[in-house]
Amino acid sequence: MTETFVRPTDTISGSYWIWRDRPIYWVGAGDRIGDRPPLLLIHGFGASTDHWRKNIAELQKDFQVWAIDLIGFGRSAKPDWVYSADLWRDQLHDFIQTQIGRPVVLAGNSLGGYASLCVAATRPESVAGVILLNSAGPFTSTEPVAEPTPRRKLAKTALKWVFRQDWVSFAIFQWTRRRSVIRKTLLKVYLDQSAVTDRLVEEIYRPSCDRGAARVFASVFKTPQGEKVDALLDRMNCPLLTLWGQGDPWMNARDRSARFRQHYPQLSEHFLDAGHCPHDEIPDRVNTLMREWILAEVAPKY
Repeated sequence: MTETFVRPTDTISGSYWIWRDRPIYWVGAGDRIGDRPPLLLIHGFGASTDHWRKNIAELQKDFQVWAIDLIGFGRSAKPDWVYSADLWRDQLHDFIQTQIGRPVVLAGNSLGGYASLCVAATRPESVAGVILLNSAGPFTSTEPVAEPTPRRKLAKTALKWVFRQDWVSFAIFQWTRRRSVIRKTLLKVYLDQSAVTDRLVEEIYRPSCDRGAARVFASVFKTPQGEKVDALLDRMNCPLLTLWGQGDPWMNARDRSARFRQHYPQLSEHFLDAGHCPHDEIPDRVNTLMREWILAEVAPKY
């Protein structure tokens, strides 16, 4: 398949890459500039390469930029597989090795941040640096866990059983994929309400109509948690930038930042007036921070 990169004045277009006999969608823009590392952008849960359009449009002026739809999301295939961080880690690593051909700076939002950490910690030959934007992923609990009462234990087991039923996950999926629900959710996690446009809602709604989308949704929530973030950080050895939208209602950015610094004190970080998706909400600020950090911390060692 021929790979073509668009120029800054062109409309960003995409191509497909066949991975494990399934089509994977990606977009690319910009030209290789000297020894600057390429940038690979990874979306969060339910999003796609569309979520990075404001960043690609500007960052392509300074870097060769790629973005990819994780399998199960966006325009990529949605097979009836078990979805996990290990699956996305392998997808990203193989894409870097076979399509890009040199180490990249991985930039990931939410779930995409956690997948990026998994690649950096276990496939270091593919990664020159990592940028995390309100990254998801579990930390090892440091609080003692009290033994639940028999009644609470029974209730927890029953609740798990209910949510493992296909009809339950399908009903939840059908509710959450409604345009009105998508909009309400976005309005809760974006500080700048004007950034929640009809286009953004449609970009998230459209992939949910694909065949297999409901099974992907169910699989993600049934899969056990992956490796802990602290364990991944302890194995990682590359420059790290964390960008925190401190208005994120889904995570306490300050507390989570402290956990990251505890295990990776050499990181760089910034707190931003944004919600869960700062790259889309305040793209100019995020693009500037990403550009300056890559040129200062990654490019000189690349």
